[in-house]
Amino acid sequence: MAQMVRDVMTKDPVSMSSDASVAEAAKAMSDLRIGSVVVMDKDRPCGIVTDRDITVRAVATGSDPSKTRLADICTHDIAAVAPDQSIDDAIRVMKSRDIKRVVVMSESKLEGIVSLGDLTSRGEGTDVQVDISRAEPNN
Repeated sequence: MAQMVRDVMTKDPVSMSSDASVAEAAKAMSDLRIGSVVVMDKDRPCGIVTDRDITVRAVATGSDPSKTRLADICTHDIAAVAPDQSIDDAIRVMKSRDIKRVVVMSESKLEGIVSLGDLTSRGEGTDVQVDISRAEPNN
């Protein structure tokens, strides 16, 4: 029987308001030893921000991390899968979009996040990692 996304996802991922500052997100990532935060608009995910986004889109451009909002630097076009979809479905989404993370949604509720690391630590997704590492940067 195929494993489902719910079997490998990180439940209750760290999320922050789109109005939160880049500095707040960086502190949360450092304190919690994570690489991404789901950006929320009210109760709905509206983006995702990674430690790389903070570096490339805020710090490297000279933006003030305490004044720059997550909405200004996050990736708004987020990919999502449902908890009852197969891991293969999540891998297909990652490959087709050249991304390393997908949010897990039930209807409009954030349930979790699945990263390439979650899949490779279980022996899945190594071909995704190779494909994504060969892809041109998308931001």
